[in-house]
Amino acid sequence: MTGPRVHITQGEQAVGSDPDMVITTLLGSCVSCCLWDPGAGVGGMNHMLLTSSASGGGASQLLGVNAMELLINEILKQGGDRRRLRAKAFGGARMVAGLSEIGKQNSDFILNFLEREGIVCESHSLGGYTARHLKFWPASGRVMQRIRDDAPQETVAQVSAPESAGNGLELF
Repeated sequence: MTGPRVHITQGEQAVGSDPDMVITTLLGSCVSCCLWDPGAGVGGMNHMLLTSSASGGGASQLLGVNAMELLINEILKQGGDRRRLRAKAFGGARMVAGLSEIGKQNSDFILNFLEREGIVCESHSLGGYTARHLKFWPASGRVMQRIRDDAPQETVAQVSAPESAGNGLELF
């Protein structure tokens, strides 16, 4: 018999205590934190597109902090104890060569957040150049990861303007 299956996407989270519940997601540069309380048998997973933003001339980690606190609070509402929380972190790939380091920034955020909050990170699979498909059983903390090597890494073409570009506008 299979239990509930919940698929989450960017900006979403799911929490539960059913031993047969499975939470799934697909990650590229995004990160997911799988959190659970082994004593209470409750846990959840989030999917964070961006963990920080540039506002007012400086970087803010409010996006990631908010996503993590929402996940933690939902676990606590369902009987979890913050002192017993365990974590596994995934994602943060560099999916498009030549663009920003958003995957690395997301990876750094999640590891730093867990350390700052005193939450034990039992394992992580962060970085690299490929997407990950995750299955998480929140009641037990079990995670299955499949590395998606079926899509080649994209690159950003470096384009220089033609010398006779006129107004610099090119129609396509």
